[in-house]
Amino acid sequence: VQLQASGGGLVQAGGSLRLSCVASGTFTRINAMEWYRQSPGKERELAAKVTNGGSTNYADSVKDRFTVSSDNARNTAYLQMNSLRPEDTAVYYCAADWLEINYSDGVPSVGRSWGQGTLVTVSS
Repeated sequence: VQLQASGGGLVQAGGSLRLSCVASGTFTRINAMEWYRQSPGKERELAAKVTNGGSTNYADSVKDRFTVSSDNARNTAYLQMNSLRPEDTAVYYCAADWLEINYSDGVPSVGRSWGQGTLVTVSS
């Protein structure tokens, strides 16, 4: 499963950006897609997650400002980021938890794939 993230860029504080992540390859279902971010000198952290059923959760630091959503038919997740702050500056990575069922023998396999990251820079 390959993930392609896009939508990063430079924005002023208070502005908005929308990230997209498209999954492609061989899988039966995407169970969840997540957005992680990593700032220089910091560990990677989970920013937001959306499940196949539409459940979402957010890090406290982005709650009420970011909205995660997905289009299951297009295997795409989005992260709408509003009221951006300089501390939101980071490389944003998408990840997907996927399921593949081998229909010849019915054996399922699961895995996680990562996208390449997209840089978001928020200027003050």
